[in-house]
Amino acid sequence: MSQPGRQDFSDKVHNAVKPDSQKTFTEHIGDMAQGKADSGLSTLQPQQDKSMGQKAGDALSGQHNHNPGERSLMDKAKDAVGLGDKTSTNH
Repeated sequence: MSQPGRQDFSDKVHNAVKPDSQKTFTEHIGDMAQGKADSGLSTLQPQQDKSMGQKAGDALSGQHNHNPGERSLMDKAKDAVGLGDKTSTNH
């Protein structure tokens, strides 16, 4: 379960597994805005103040405070099955 103000984990998974080619322009913009907001909130919230569930969710989505440039496990999994972002050079 995500903490108040953070994007729900089930929403993150749904957004991640739906291929970009099947998303509308509005979905792309919404995903980007939600991701940026959630990432910002993740960075602002100290690790020691996060629940174990939130820490695990942040680690899976790549939004933990330790290595901000590291690709998430979700992104790596999408790449492995061919659903990853074709324009990303951050592999």
